[in-house]
Formats: sequence, C-alpha cells, structure tokens
Amino acid sequence: MTQPDRETHGTQPPFSQVNSELPSLPTGPVGPPGPPAGPSRPPGAGPERPPAVRCPGSTADVSVRGPAELADALPYLIGFYPDDSIVAVALHGERGRFGGRLRVGIPETEKERQLIAPQIAECLEVSSLAHGSRPDGALVFFCKEPAAGAGGKDVMEELRPMAQEIRRACGELNMPVYELLCLSDGRYYSYCCPDSHCCGPDGMPLAEPGTSAMAAAAAYAGIRVHGSLREMEKRLIALGPPFADEQARALDAAGSALTHRLLTPDGRCRVREETLALAERLMERFHRHTPATTAETACDAHDDGLLSHDEAAVMILGLQDRNTRDRAAAWMEGLDVRPALRLWRALCRRCVGPYADHAAAVLTLAGWVAWSGGDAPTARVALGRALRTDPDYRFAQLLHQACNEGLDPELLRQCLRRGRGAPRDAEPGEGPSSSGSAGEGLP
Repeated sequence: MTQPDRETHGTQPPFSQVNSELPSLPTGPVGPPGPPAGPSRPPGAGPERPPAVRCPGSTADVSVRGPAELADALPYLIGFYPDDSIVAVALHGERGRFGGRLRVGIPETEKERQLIAPQIAECLEVSSLAHGSRPDGALVFFCKEPAAGAGGKDVMEELRPMAQEIRRACGELNMPVYELLCLSDGRYYSYCCPDSHCCGPDGMPLAEPGTSAMAAAAAYAGIRVHGSLREMEKRLIALGPPFADEQARALDAAGSALTHRLLTPDGRCRVREETLALAERLMERFHRHTPATTAETACDAHDDGLLSHDEAAVMILGLQDRNTRDRAAAWMEGLDVRPALRLWRALCRRCVGPYADHAAAVLTLAGWVAWSGGDAPTARVALGRALRTDPDYRFAQLLHQACNEGLDPELLRQCLRRGRGAPRDAEPGEGPSSSGSAGEGLP
C-alpha cells in the first residue's frame, strides 16, 4: 500500500527526517511509571492517577481517563491527525508527565518495520535528553486505515510484530512502553491491556472527536488542531490534468526564455529582480483577495484562480536561485504571514510533471512562513515534503532541524537580516538552482 505521508527514505531514516518535537501544550501527568505494560499486567491495571494535561496559562490539570481519551488526545499532542504513522510520546517523572514526541511514517515491509523500532526508541531518548532528561517511559500509537475488504483488527494483527519490536527496543533503553494503541477504522486496539472491559480483542470504538476533556481544554486555550496529515499534504500536492498540462507548457516556455539569461551574472541578477518584483505584486494580490470561506478546498481553489500559469512558471523557476529564495524569505518579517503561506502553497500545487523537484524551494518557503507565524505542525509537514522532494536541500534540512528542536525563528531572522540588501551571485561551482544555505551568515 502506498504511503503518501511517509517521511523516511529507505530503511534507516536520519533523525532529521523524523518529526520529533516538544509539546505545544505544557503537559501534566499521565500516570506513574511502573513495570512495562504487557500480558502479565493484571486485568484493569492502569495509571493509579488519570492522565492529565495542563493548558497554557492555567494551573489546573485536565484528566485523560483511559485508552479512549488517550486516543482522542493524540491530535492535540502533535497538532493534526497522523494518518499512516507511528507516534511515540516520552513520559517523565513519577506521574508520567508528557514530554517529547515524534512521528514517522509506517514502513511498508516487515524488514523495514523491524529496523525502525530501535531507531524510534533511540530518537525518543536522544530528543528528550537534548531538552533536559531521558524518558522514564513511553506511549506509542499506530495510526493506519485498513485496505479495502479488511478491518481494523486486521491492521492491528499486521502491525503486532512491529509493536513487539518497539516495546523490546524501548525496554532495552529502560524506557518501558506503558501503552501501545492501534487506531484503525474508528476503533482502538491495545497491545498492552488484557482487560476486555476497556480494551476488548475486537477493539473499542473511538470517542466522538472533540468530546474529551482534552478537546475542551484545547478549545478553551484557543489551540487549533489541523485535520489529518493527508489533508494537510493535499494542499501542497501538484494539481492534476488538464490544469497540470497547461502549467507544464507554461513552465517549458518560461524555461526556454530564461535559459540564455541565466548564463551570465548580469542576466541572473536581472531575473532575480524581476522574480522578486513579481513576488511582491502577487503577495499584494493575495493580501487584497481573501477567500470568503474557511473551507480548505474552497480556499485553495480561490487562490489557484489568483495565479496565472505564466506567473506561476516565472516564480517557480526564479525561486530555484538561492539568493532569490532567501530574499523572498526575508520579507516575512513584520508581514501578515497568511497571504504569504497561501501564495507558496499555490505555487507548490503548480510544480507539475517533470517540474515536481522544483517544489523543494517553494515547500521550504511555505515551511518557513508557517514556522515563523507560529504554526509548527504545518511547518513540519511542508518541510517534510521538501525533504522527500530533495533529501539534500540544505535550507529545508536547517529549518526542519530547528523547528523540531524548538528553536526560536528569530535566530534565522537575524541571519536573513544580515543578508538583506547585500545579494550575491552564485558561488563558484554553484549553479542557479543550487539548494545552498539561506542568507549570509548561515552555515
């Protein structure tokens, strides 16, 4: 089965390709650590105190009671529903305070699933140590919908060997897995709890979305949770025919017109200034014309109508120059990021057919704008797609690592400020489509 949300490349993804993050919510206890959850656990055994999350600006903990509410809490832990994913959450202290978390796509083959288990355990430990302390335990979630004709229990059994490998790998690091849930086909299945009343062998129905204490607390705190990962990525995927055919022809024509101009330093400078001037006009256009609806599909259709094929072609090809890209990124300071994010998304959807690899630059700009505006989940999705498009794209690598480590975007803004107003041509041996680092002063 094709994994459209997969964020790994091969069998051993580097840690920079895994969405590790600190929680967007300061979190409270999820129950005391104890012996690793497993078949020997007595029926009904669970946290002596209910799981809880503390919302920003509040001193009260919100209880999360049992596997059903843990499952309902998952989108609030990472900012979206993680289709076809493994999510691991670190637990700290006597009451199991939520700590760092990571998300990675479910590998397709059994061999890959065995290999990824120790990497998940190690990554969770390393990312937690980088932020203060090693985990005392972990929670793990599998999120995968069944194939046609199958059910959630089939998915649970299919992933059972990987569940055992992950529990073994975490146990070897003295980081017991207290609960491991498979979420599939509207039900949850526990690999740890033997109590048929709370975790029956045929699964238990998931709570209605948004009905838990976690959902209420998040709504009260004004925390936005996106839709599914698949829905978020759909907004960045190239448009299909017949629209794509017209865009491809426009890209071909623009490429032919620009090729001879890019062969000289003076020509590259002129193309750069023309691209940035067009970008400024488009930014103003997107700022003036705001969609009248909040429905994502309708918003994207509205934005696609604001951008001609020729304009999109000139922008996509022009942004392959790293200095043009960096100067476009520098504009984000002090601006409303929403029109900019809409523009970069619209351009991502225009990287069609043979120009699919040109999306890396625009996806990276979309990730930077989202992160700069405080939307880390959207930033990780865009940057993850940029790295799948071009695993060696250094600007995306830099931003992805910084975003995952919870760094302040202001550090990058300072670098971009140093580069502002002092554009330079491509360095020796570096072509106009180089994916070098962003701005003067960046590594």
